[in-house]
Amino acid sequence: MSFNETLKSLIKSKKSHLCIGLDVDKSKLPQSVLSTDEPILTFSQQIIKYTEDITVVYKLNLAFYEALGEKGYRILKDTLSMIPKEILTIADAKRGDIGNSSSKYAEAVFDDLGFDAVTVNPYMGFDSVEPFCANPEKGVFVLVLTSNKGSSDFQQIESANGIPFFLEVARKITEWNGNDNIGMVLGATHPEEIESAVKAAPKLSVLIPGVGNQGGEGSRVKNIFKDNDQSPFIVNSSRGIIYASSGEDYAVKAREVAKELRDELN
Repeated sequence: MSFNETLKSLIKSKKSHLCIGLDVDKSKLPQSVLSTDEPILTFSQQIIKYTEDITVVYKLNLAFYEALGEKGYRILKDTLSMIPKEILTIADAKRGDIGNSSSKYAEAVFDDLGFDAVTVNPYMGFDSVEPFCANPEKGVFVLVLTSNKGSSDFQQIESANGIPFFLEVARKITEWNGNDNIGMVLGATHPEEIESAVKAAPKLSVLIPGVGNQGGEGSRVKNIFKDNDQSPFIVNSSRGIIYASSGEDYAVKAREVAKELRDELN
């Protein structure tokens, strides 16, 4: 089964469009966790335990682990081992390089770490993305329109034919979707543009970050997809969920916020 079909099936069976970002920053952990031998692992384990039944995906931003060096790589692997096999995992790595380098990045993310999907930057063109797409069972989420403030610097510039650059990207990557495993990254802070991109590329899966702390609204995202059964979509929240409380009840509060967002999206 292709990645997009797997994602669609999982969304349907769990009745959830929720993706939780495990972007764990030690400086933001509750004091009760900091006193343990492995604070980051302890924190992640509890977040997973309290949310695994309501989320379809966990997204791990590799920067938070790479910054810790060799220890971070071990923590990353240990965290992945705690996630139930039926839940999909995304390596938020935003990779993109010349073909042979991208091949090695793909090996690292898929073969060594065992992620189900990865985020990639399409700026260098198809040959930089192609190695990630080789296995239909592995997902590739391409940056199309991101949620950060600087996204307008390039992504919304109009091309010579008057079409915003992000729409050109959305249309182009549909041509790369021969294995039915490509998706778009579309920031929740741009609801009108999300609608345009989904219309331009209706059969791609969609990863939507930016809900919560970055200002995006789950209800607006839901309305975009209410009459669309072709595009499986997931909405990511990281800080808004995992740091919902700085007290000993952090996992309980994370579950409460996660359930609220899941229900808002259904």
